[in-house]
Amino acid sequence: MDITDQIKKLKKEKNAIILAHNYQLPEVHDIADFVGDSLGLSMTAAKTDADVIVFCGVHFMAETAKILSPDKIVLLPDKKAGCPMADMIDAEGLQALQAQHPHAVTLCYVNTSANVKAHCDYCCTSSNALKMVQHILKSHEEIIFIPDKYLAQYVSAQVGRKFITWEGFCPTHARLLPENILQARELHPQAKVLAHPECRPEITALADMVASTEKMCSFVHNDPAVEFIIATEIGIIHRLKKENPEKIFYPASDKAACPNMKRINLEKILWSLQDLEYEIKVSRDTMDKARRAIERMLQIT
Repeated sequence: MDITDQIKKLKKEKNAIILAHNYQLPEVHDIADFVGDSLGLSMTAAKTDADVIVFCGVHFMAETAKILSPDKIVLLPDKKAGCPMADMIDAEGLQALQAQHPHAVTLCYVNTSANVKAHCDYCCTSSNALKMVQHILKSHEEIIFIPDKYLAQYVSAQVGRKFITWEGFCPTHARLLPENILQARELHPQAKVLAHPECRPEITALADMVASTEKMCSFVHNDPAVEFIIATEIGIIHRLKKENPEKIFYPASDKAACPNMKRINLEKILWSLQDLEYEIKVSRDTMDKARRAIERMLQIT
């Protein structure tokens, strides 16, 4: 029995589902029950009758799945799969910033730990950040927007308002430079450039479309263009090719690969199912407080 068959057998025995983030390895995409963005996967898993969720992503994503499915077992196949951006802020640092701005509403990007979410008023994703900000500005003057300074800058430019921000960023997206886009455009003049809002402002300014991973997928599917330059983590290109075999995709740079997202492979998924490791545990109090910020977001979006 090969490893794929072993995983499928164990998955059935343990009533488990496998979730794969868009940035995971191709082999992980292909074994997963669902492929998508972090919040969408967690919401999908919560609606299933699975007892076990194997989250192929990074730590904050598995925590979010646990928050939305507190009674399910949530496993992260590699306990070292973290998110550098999420690690750039902790609850203590956030509370110190909040103390300096007592009248501000705190909006956290989903790329944060459960502990940080527990101290926030609202959560947001890269696709709904603008909508969340517009909603908050109807009744509040000040917004603390954490932790991604580039996503904050992108939304700030759209609403014409400054936020109180944190010096956080995604190192993988920050590797993308304007010359990468310009060189790719020179090589592929017919291609449209799609960029993630975690990219630097100099990158989003050059893009034909700035979008979250899920919006990139739907845009490509519906757009008549045949060629696309993808300015985000390169893992998504496998999904884009599978869903659009007649179209051509070029990475803006091969350097846009997240080492944490590439830690999980088929062997680790198998071991995770065999031993039910590594289980994500979050205190009930933290889960309840963090869930409040997510639910407030879902009521608006």
